[in-house]
Amino acid sequence: NSYYRHCLAEDPEWSLFIVPHLTELCLQHIADNFEKNPILDRLLPEHQRKVLDRLSTGLPLNVTANLISDEDYWKRCCTERWQVCNISNHGDSWKRMFFERHLENILKRFIPNTTDPNHVLELIPLCKDYVQKLEVDQFLPPVKVDQNKEMDDLSDTWGLDEDSMHHYDLGVLITALPHLEELHLSYGVKDCGMNFEWNLFNFTYQDCCNLAVAVKMCHSLKVLKLTHSKVDDDKTRLLMRNLLDHPCLVELNLSHNLIKDSGARAVGKLINRSKLETLNLCNNQIHHLGAQALAQALAKNSTLTSLNLRLNCVEDEGGEAIGHALLINTTLKSIHLGSNNLSEPTAVLFSKVLAKNTTLTSINFSCNHLGLDGGKQLLTGLADNKALIELDLRLAEVGQETEHLILQIVWSNWEAARLGSLQYPLVKPL
Repeated sequence: NSYYRHCLAEDPEWSLFIVPHLTELCLQHIADNFEKNPILDRLLPEHQRKVLDRLSTGLPLNVTANLISDEDYWKRCCTERWQVCNISNHGDSWKRMFFERHLENILKRFIPNTTDPNHVLELIPLCKDYVQKLEVDQFLPPVKVDQNKEMDDLSDTWGLDEDSMHHYDLGVLITALPHLEELHLSYGVKDCGMNFEWNLFNFTYQDCCNLAVAVKMCHSLKVLKLTHSKVDDDKTRLLMRNLLDHPCLVELNLSHNLIKDSGARAVGKLINRSKLETLNLCNNQIHHLGAQALAQALAKNSTLTSLNLRLNCVEDEGGEAIGHALLINTTLKSIHLGSNNLSEPTAVLFSKVLAKNTTLTSINFSCNHLGLDGGKQLLTGLADNKALIELDLRLAEVGQETEHLILQIVWSNWEAARLGSLQYPLVKPL
C-alpha cells in the first residue's frame, strides 16, 4: 500500500524581529499616501526624517514645494534628474538649485502660441521664494506651418519673418520673483542641427521692449547678462533707458553682440546713472567714438571696477581717450583692451597712467601692435608702480626682453601684495 509523507518546512532565519513595528507600518503608509494626505508637520522629528527618506521624488510640486525644506530630499530630486549637479552655482542650496533649473528648463522649451502659458504661471507661487538666478541660454521661436510642406516638416519655422518671431515674454515672471538677483539670457536655439535657419536667432525689437520693461521693474536685479543675441544700437539704447538709475544693478554683460558707437554712448550714460561695478562689452563693433564716450563717463565715475572691451576696434584714438580717463579715475581696477588694434601711442599714454594711477591692478593689452618702443614706454611707466599685479602683453609685439622685465616687476608687485595680506586674488600674473 502506498502512503503519503507530509513534510513541514520552516525558514531557519525567520523570527519575530522580521515583523515590522506598527510605527514603521504607519510611517510607510504616510509616505505611500503623502500626495493625498501630506501630514509631515504633525510628525515627531525622528518620524519626519524616516518619512522624508521614503518619499518619492516624483511627487507633485504643489505638494512638496512649500512643505518640504529638507535639503536631503531636494538633493535626491536633483541627482535623480540631472547627471551634473553643482550647488555652488545656486547658493549651496539643493532646493534652490532644483527650482531654478526646473524653471529654466520650462523656459528653454517654451514655444510661443503652442505651449500653455499656465505651465509657467502655475509654477510662480511654488518657486518665487527660492529662485535667485536664472540662466536661459535658449528661447524657442513660434512655429508656423507652411502649407506647401509635407506633414513631417511641421516642426520647421519656415516662412516666419521677424515681426512674428517674438519669444516668450519674461515680464510677468521676472516681476513676480521678489528675490531674483541674476538674469543670464541668450536668445537663440541650441542643437538645431540640420534645421538651422538664421531667423532662429532673432532677438526682435519687441523682445527687447518686453525685456527692458521687465528688468526696470525688477528692483532686486544685480546682474544682467544678455549675450550672443544680436543686440544692436537701437536695442542697446532701449535697454539703457530702462536701466538708468536702477537701484541694484552692479554687473552688466552685453558681450558677443552687435553694439557700435551709438550703443556705446548709451552705455556711457548708464555708467554714471547707476551703481555698475562690472561692465563687459567684449566682442562687439565699438570704434573710437564709442570708446571716447565710455572714457568720458569713466573719468567721472566712482563705482566701476572692471571694464572689458576685448575684441572691439577702438584703435589709438579710443585707447588714448581711455588712458586720459584713467589719469583721473581712481576706482577702476581691471581693464581689458585685448584685440583692439592698438599701437605705440596708446602705450605711451598708458605709461603715464602706470606712473600715476595707484588703483589699477590688471591691464590686458594682448593681441595688439604696441611694438618695441611701446613696450619700452610701458616698462618706464612701471618703474615706480607698486599696484599693478597683472599686465598681459601676449602677442603685443613688445619684444621678449621687455616682456620679461615687465613680468619681473609685475611679479614683484604680486608677491608684495601676497606677503602684505592684501585682498588680491592669489593667481600668478601672466
